[in-house]
Amino acid sequence: MSRRKVTIVGAGQVGATAAYLLALKEAADVVLVDVADGVPQGKALDMMHARRVGGFDVRVVGTNGYDECEGSDVVVITAGLPRRPGMTREDLLKTNGDIVRSVITEVVRVAPTAVVICVTNPLDVMTYLAWRISGMPRGRVLGMGGVLDSSRFAHAIAEAAGVPVADVDAMVIGAHGDTMLPLVGRATVAGRPLCEVLAPDAIEEVVRRTVNGGADVVALLKSGSAFYAPGASVAAMVEAVLTDARRVMPTCAVLDGEYGLRGVSVGVPAVIGAEGVVEVLELDLADDELAALRASAAGVSQGIAALGLGE
Repeated sequence: MSRRKVTIVGAGQVGATAAYLLALKEAADVVLVDVADGVPQGKALDMMHARRVGGFDVRVVGTNGYDECEGSDVVVITAGLPRRPGMTREDLLKTNGDIVRSVITEVVRVAPTAVVICVTNPLDVMTYLAWRISGMPRGRVLGMGGVLDSSRFAHAIAEAAGVPVADVDAMVIGAHGDTMLPLVGRATVAGRPLCEVLAPDAIEEVVRRTVNGGADVVALLKSGSAFYAPGASVAAMVEAVLTDARRVMPTCAVLDGEYGLRGVSVGVPAVIGAEGVVEVLELDLADDELAALRASAAGVSQGIAALGLGE
């Protein structure tokens, strides 16, 4: 029986980190694709050199083309211009849109039954673009943002409350950007509502740290952007697909009436399995939360329209 195959398009920090984590977990053979000559090949060889000491025996292959990707079960798109200090995700729209268009065309050619996970920013718009270009069922094209944002939310809560992060249950929905919506009212610490654990001003700071998490990393690095947490988030989503985990994860999904939204992709809780988004879960949101989610989706819709994809 042949092993599962995962293709990661973009051999930068996020793509390479995700590839290595998947290799360490022996989740699948990995194909690392990049236009830079020698870069995916070199990183793949470096990972293969780690097999003995790392205790894994899957294969990692680097390539500048797509033939090696044929038959992939999952394709992750991380390729694109990274965000730099002072740059918004929307600044990346046109350049990264062109990149995603070219990538998804190749993906449909070599791996038409794959589940596609988008990471390229602006993530929500790129997810919708990939879906429209691919012609795939809407559940098979999804975006990573909510897993990452929710992990940042949980980290900020754990730091503020002085508890292990495993004791924190927290979720972020909405677009992967400044309009994301940390669900404060649903967050818990060891089963206790967040409002019973932290004072209002502390909760406000936790939300700020969550929303600005990516920008804070960019500002500190001064060159480049986050990659460990995004890479780990990618790996978690890929594993959920490969194992048909039916795990509930905050996911950028293409919506068709859920939350009163249609013709847009935005972060919502979803059941993730072998076919990608198996089901979008509709939370009973408070009126202000629903309004915030719809406002966040409206910003994504503007990006979609700017690419000429509006319905």
